[in-house]
Amino acid sequence: MSAPYQLHADPELEAPVLLMALDGWIDAGFGSTHAVATLLSSIDTYPIATFDSDELLDHRARRPIMTLVDGVNTGLTWPAIELRGGTDLAGNDVLLLVGAEPDHAWRSFSSTVIDLATRFGTRIIIGLGAYPAAVPHTRATLLSCTAATEELAGRWNFLRGTLEVPAGVHAAIERAAADAGLPAIGVWAQVPHYTAGMAYPAASLALIESAAAVGGLSLPTGNLPEEAREARERLDEIIAGNEEHARMVAALESETDAHAPGEQFGDGASPGPLPTGAELVAELEQFLREQGPDS
Repeated sequence: MSAPYQLHADPELEAPVLLMALDGWIDAGFGSTHAVATLLSSIDTYPIATFDSDELLDHRARRPIMTLVDGVNTGLTWPAIELRGGTDLAGNDVLLLVGAEPDHAWRSFSSTVIDLATRFGTRIIIGLGAYPAAVPHTRATLLSCTAATEELAGRWNFLRGTLEVPAGVHAAIERAAADAGLPAIGVWAQVPHYTAGMAYPAASLALIESAAAVGGLSLPTGNLPEEAREARERLDEIIAGNEEHARMVAALESETDAHAPGEQFGDGASPGPLPTGAELVAELEQFLREQGPDS
């Protein structure tokens, strides 16, 4: 059984890469959210298929937005799931699966995504995500991966863990792709646990750069390099004013530096124990509130 969708276009594409960034699952630092927003604002895309949100989404959990003008309901903006097409900076075809993670019918939705990917000759599927980890903001963003085959998981220099965790729909699509003989990999940015609840543009930047490397693409990064630099400066300023916080970051630096990039952690955990960061989180949030909406 296939998930219902409306086909808007049937383009002739040349070996596109399918990027997945469906919201609703874990996304520390809004890493994948801001990564896909950067891509959508920098690449001219067009709708290829729209999935039936009434069949796939729980509108009590994902309520539509009502627009009121002087008390008049002028319309509703409904949550959507779309497959969009476009080209990267070098003219390579790209597909983007964006919108809300389905609440229902994951198996049929995954099957339909693979059918569409196959229809358009997709050569690889890349999922984007981010999760909190015991890593410092003063080091390059570490990336881990999930893949359906050992060969694919080991092809790039990503962290690889061994553990059981609740899955998002990206994982279901990844497995469905493997069953269809289509390469699929999930790339996950590790976000410092003390910044996980706020925007962390370094993660978004790392996700775009890794997607470009894995997919052989030339992808725009927009303002993310500058935003990442500004976020780093803000964090440095806060932490420099508190000796306890500085010691915590120094300990995270030591743990991170002790492990080579791409090293596999046998228990699947981030290196070192997760320190308590509640005070730093509160201070960071207060600092950002004081900066105002234009900061």
